[in-house]
Amino acid sequence: MHMEEGSYYRTALLKRLRDNGCGLQENQILSVFSYNLDKNGSAADGIAILTETEFILWEGTAEREAHALSSIQKFVYRPEVGSVAVECIWKESEEPYVFCRGSMDRQKLFGLLVNKYNLFLEKGIYRQEGENASERVCPVCGTPFQPGNSICLNCVNKKKLLGRLWDILRPHKAKLIWSSLLFIGVLLIGLINPYINKILVDSYINNPEIGAAIASDRGRVFISFLLVVLLMLAAYILNFIISIIRNLLMMQVGAKVIVHLRMMVFDKVQELSLSGISKKTTGELMNRVVNDTQEVQNFINSQVPNVLGVFLQLIGVSVILILYDWKLLLIFLLPMPIAIIPTKIFWNYTRKIYSRQWSASSKCGTILHDIFSGIRVVKAFGTEEKETKRYDAAAARERDISVKNETMYALLSPFIRISLMIGNFLVLYYTGSKILNGAMTIGEASMLSSYIAMVYAPIDWLVSIPNALTRVFTSIVRIFDIVDEKTEVADAANPVDVSLRGEIEFDHVSFSYDHITDVLKDINLKIQPGEMIGLVGKSGVGKSTLINLVMRLYDVTEGSIRIDGIDIRDISQHSLRSQIGVVLQETILFSGSVYDNLLYAKADATREEIIDAAKIAGAHEFIIKLPDGYNTVIGERGHTLSGGERQRLAIARALLRNPKILILDEATASLDTEIEKQIQDSLQMLTSDRTTIAIAHRLSTLRNATRIVVLDKKGVAEVGSHEELLKQKGIYYDLVMAQRQMSKMSRNRQ
Repeated sequence: MHMEEGSYYRTALLKRLRDNGCGLQENQILSVFSYNLDKNGSAADGIAILTETEFILWEGTAEREAHALSSIQKFVYRPEVGSVAVECIWKESEEPYVFCRGSMDRQKLFGLLVNKYNLFLEKGIYRQEGENASERVCPVCGTPFQPGNSICLNCVNKKKLLGRLWDILRPHKAKLIWSSLLFIGVLLIGLINPYINKILVDSYINNPEIGAAIASDRGRVFISFLLVVLLMLAAYILNFIISIIRNLLMMQVGAKVIVHLRMMVFDKVQELSLSGISKKTTGELMNRVVNDTQEVQNFINSQVPNVLGVFLQLIGVSVILILYDWKLLLIFLLPMPIAIIPTKIFWNYTRKIYSRQWSASSKCGTILHDIFSGIRVVKAFGTEEKETKRYDAAAARERDISVKNETMYALLSPFIRISLMIGNFLVLYYTGSKILNGAMTIGEASMLSSYIAMVYAPIDWLVSIPNALTRVFTSIVRIFDIVDEKTEVADAANPVDVSLRGEIEFDHVSFSYDHITDVLKDINLKIQPGEMIGLVGKSGVGKSTLINLVMRLYDVTEGSIRIDGIDIRDISQHSLRSQIGVVLQETILFSGSVYDNLLYAKADATREEIIDAAKIAGAHEFIIKLPDGYNTVIGERGHTLSGGERQRLAIARALLRNPKILILDEATASLDTEIEKQIQDSLQMLTSDRTTIAIAHRLSTLRNATRIVVLDKKGVAEVGSHEELLKQKGIYYDLVMAQRQMSKMSRNRQ
């Protein structure tokens, strides 16, 4: 029996029950949920409890009512005006009984739990997946997850994340070390420069004895002065050259890391099942592949090599100042708390707001993708202005969040500047007093001021690093959230590569998208090699789902699918799908030439094979009429072609693979009668050597099917040939008669 272990929602409710005197042990409770309206619609603070034998309602400190599950036929979810209700139908009576009600914010939870409870009544199985998915909160702190994310930014182990980032950087360790050493070189040169400047000021510019020295030996003084100036110039040039080399090294590391990250995220997205991908919007996925990896690259280029150098610079300058005059460093650091305290407050705030900014950016990306991919629909309905407003609203939300971020940082900056300014004034007062008292030269004051200025950069970096860390942590969390996502459809530990014959067997197959409501129930069907099977049924009975299971785009919830006697979960996905040809209901073509799109099915196909497949699919004739024939670029999603032309290319692409199993999902839906007959004749010849599963709403296209399988909500309703099913006068007969009637009415109108 499964429990919602670790669920924040469950844990909080169980604690309330214990505090209010409920004597049930945690392992006795399968599920709990709260409701805020009683059966009469009055305000209530109640908790509903499901055990293995009872359904209990608890309000305040007492049990309100309890019912044996054996007396309940089924639970019912009912939406009402302004509220939702959980009811039941008794086994002894068909009258509904109201258990409790809730406000509209509980409608998703109530509906989900009613399905779960009915599954438990029916099969004795209690599944935890749905409730955890609906809750979408951190199991530790209860913070709601951001859309498309399953990691809490508050609770994530940041040291572990940085460790994983270092694992990606490890192959570039040598260049990072060299970059850090070069930074140290820049630092050492920077520490020498103020001392050279002190020599220049005290020995030459502000030296009362320089006149006498020039009069005594003008040449020697000029040469020594020139050497000091050249030494300073050499230090600047060397600093410049080292900085260029360092930047080049980091650019190379950053470029290689971003490519590695993008490949890693993209490969993971490719591995995910359809259900895993569908949980995230296109904007979210693009954001992770492009923007989040770019954020990591920026951090690597601008921050990673500075970590060691900044601390060494701070330590080196501090040591020099302490050795020269420790009071000076103390005076400068006195105002630092003015900068540190606001920075700490800012750090706690920005973690949340940057996550919201990421989500807003993803939303903008998703809207753009929807508009651009559906631009023909937008223009056809004349909704350009509406879509502009929709995008503007999303962009405005991202702008507002970004303005909040920048405003917070702008408010923080004055505290930093004020603390540094106060430190400067104190240092200026201290050094000025020393000069006036004759205890310090102008050169020494200039040198110390330069060293103090060198402390600014590390302090400014330490103050700004929370902002950079917040950004990169948000991006790293998003990247590894998807990289670590469990692949729902994965190869077995030792998958087999097989050459398929085409025998397919469904053995008590049930499937549910949400692990609660079954779309397919107890399907039992055996298809012999070379058979053509037609799938028929009303919309929503699971026809497309069935073929998706054959292609193993999803895994069955119960039962098994065997091909040639082997469970498809034991066959490698590549081996399985490489021997299946598919023409889906929605034809997808890629931007490129006709030839490239056909070659997509078989990368090593010859030109003759491609032309033969196009001829069989009835596509060759229209292809050669295109401006550049097979080399004609057809645009994104093939928008320059008609629906029928796109579908014929899709059929040709499927046939080019010469598959052992052919799947046709409304393959001829967009074709006119003449072309459809040509393709049907071609397909008839092809089906003798391969197993074919065809879905068609136009039932006349299935006349030549070996068998027709009729699906309904309960599973397989009828199986037989076209003639056999017509004689049965069941569901298939009704569907055929309805289509004939519609066809007759259409002809009469003409």
